[in-house]
Amino acid sequence: MKDLVSIITPCYNSAEFIEETIQSVLNQTYENWEWLISDDLSKDNTVEIIRKYNDPRIKLQVLEKNGGAGNARNNSLERAQGRYIAFLDSDDYWYPNYLETMTNYMQEHQVELVYCNYSRCNEQLEPILKDFLADKVVTFSNLLKTCRLAPVSTMYDTKRVGKFLFPVKSKREDHVMWLNLLKEIPEGHPVKQTLAKYRMRENSVSRKKKNIIKDQYLVYKDFMGFSTVRSLYYTANWALNGFMKYSKFFN
Repeated sequence: MKDLVSIITPCYNSAEFIEETIQSVLNQTYENWEWLISDDLSKDNTVEIIRKYNDPRIKLQVLEKNGGAGNARNNSLERAQGRYIAFLDSDDYWYPNYLETMTNYMQEHQVELVYCNYSRCNEQLEPILKDFLADKVVTFSNLLKTCRLAPVSTMYDTKRVGKFLFPVKSKREDHVMWLNLLKEIPEGHPVKQTLAKYRMRENSVSRKKKNIIKDQYLVYKDFMGFSTVRSLYYTANWALNGFMKYSKFFN
């Protein structure tokens, strides 16, 4: 029997998009998965939509208080029973062969972490930039300068590395978690196929780069323990790479 995959999803006010996300999971060719959704006290009808789906693999928990995406992901991770950990935000989308392709690569190549290409789309899931390409082996060193790992396109093997939780006091919790993971393994490997769609919402915090420079600086200063000068150096690199990553001029 194939190994169980635990899908980790934080959810908050996602009624507009959650059905497309759910359908993308239900359409997976790899069927041995559990989906751990932690709703962060949505104020819309997100929870009602999720509960319409009568599939025992979908495991919804509504949190007692709103604690942010990192806290919601941790709640799901603590409940996860699978060997493989995959991340899917409540407005993103997987192609049907995502889980199969990613797990097959990890098993065939005996690696701990993989990431793939993904389409960068508007709210209607129409491409607005060229696909982000998984074209490099990822290491702790090169991940300091730019975060190539997105939740929608990355998977790791808990049998080989254990579980890694998100820091709840950082607004850049995903970058901190990936860095902590890559302190423990040599590298993450690219799967050079487009297997997911990332929805670039206009009101997304992650798109407001100017507002999160300080948060990114704290990734290095507080969470990595770097000096002020070293933290500023990596923050500048991250900002430049982020500009090139999302600017239409470079895409």
